[in-house]
Amino acid sequence: MSVPGITQTSQYLTFVLDQEIYAMDINQVREVLDFTKITKVPRMPDFIKGVINLRGGVVPVVDLRLKFGLSQAEKTVDTCIIIIEITVQETRTLLGIMADSVQEVMGMGPDQIEPAPKIGTRLKTEFIKGMGKKNEDFIIILDSDEVFSADELVVFQANDDSPEINEEASLNGNVNGVHEISA
Repeated sequence: MSVPGITQTSQYLTFVLDQEIYAMDINQVREVLDFTKITKVPRMPDFIKGVINLRGGVVPVVDLRLKFGLSQAEKTVDTCIIIIEITVQETRTLLGIMADSVQEVMGMGPDQIEPAPKIGTRLKTEFIKGMGKKNEDFIIILDSDEVFSADELVVFQANDDSPEINEEASLNGNVNGVHEISA
């Protein structure tokens, strides 16, 4: 059984949250940063930890563990912030997501990805693009545009201070805590 919309092998960045492996399409990932100071913003939902300065721009940071109803984790040397590009109300915007650790960039073909489980009508799984398989492990492939509702992130949309995406800096290595992402 295949997943609609996944017709060819794609590259995914895999990362860990609460000992489970998750993945995002590498085309939505801009860079991976070492954990850095996050400035708290008042009156935000608990899962929005605050904002960081990314090359002079303001980028909101979300703790995916809290967003998914998991317990908050202590920061470790492996804790990182993955900078992704998502669409909020037809506008592309940068968002940082905290992860316990980043694993690898890996390719998965349609034959390695099953549809998201359908668990009743009350549990929403639209944000799961599919369930990847690697050996005996499942990898939860996220649809980053569906993980967050427009209402949750509209406060950060249309931020004129958003950093420009510097493809060369993002792809050429670890500069000031920025790790190389290569497909």
